Amino acid sequence: MFIESMGGVACAAAGLMSYAVRSRSSSLFGPSVWRGAGDRASIALTFDDGPSESTPELLRVLESHGARATFFQCGMHVRRLPDVARQVAGAGHEIGNHSDTHAHLYFRSGRAIYDELARAQDSIAGITGQTPTLFRAPYGARWFGLRAAQRKLGLLGVMWTAIGRDWKLAAPAVAVRLAGAARNGAILCLHDSRATAGTCIDAVRRLIPSLLEKGYHFETVSEILCPKN
Repeated sequence: MFIESMGGVACAAAGLMSYAVRSRSSSLFGPSVWRGAGDRASIALTFDDGPSESTPELLRVLESHGARATFFQCGMHVRRLPDVARQVAGAGHEIGNHSDTHAHLYFRSGRAIYDELARAQDSIAGITGQTPTLFRAPYGARWFGLRAAQRKLGLLGVMWTAIGRDWKLAAPAVAVRLAGAARNGAILCLHDSRATAGTCIDAVRRLIPSLLEKGYHFETVSEILCPKN
């Protein structure tokens, strides 16, 4: 009986840890949101991992539809492609912090987590002129020490309502998956990387017109979090 009881406690603890690290609705490791205000037909498109060599093409697609988005960028890529990072800011899009090297944060010390976020924050602000107020954890995985890092840097964590899985699925399937998750205040996640470039851009070309036809319009994450009177 004792062994069975301990096994149950261990399972419960494992379940709680999994929720804390991965769940879109968890704020146990720091303030976090996964959807915006539901008072209007607005969607937030978000793009992780960039900037990349394909970012300018993605910007052209967004511009052709008058769609603003939020780009969660890695410090190392901002330093690698500073002109592209500045193009994102210059086009009126929001830039968020996606860590410096896209490292797994779990099992890292609080100091290491802070350093990852702080280096990215400094690079993004110095190169683009935008100081991020939003943070998305690499792989969506949070850990101990993240709350303190976010507080010091003034960052709100952002998860997603739906993720496109554009690293695995073909573009038509990505577009269908995200269109099916569309609702007022939805935050949709795609990836602006060399590995996913073709799929992501093709999916966005399909997705935006279909959502416009349904009466949605596009806002940045910061805008979508704020109810309009």
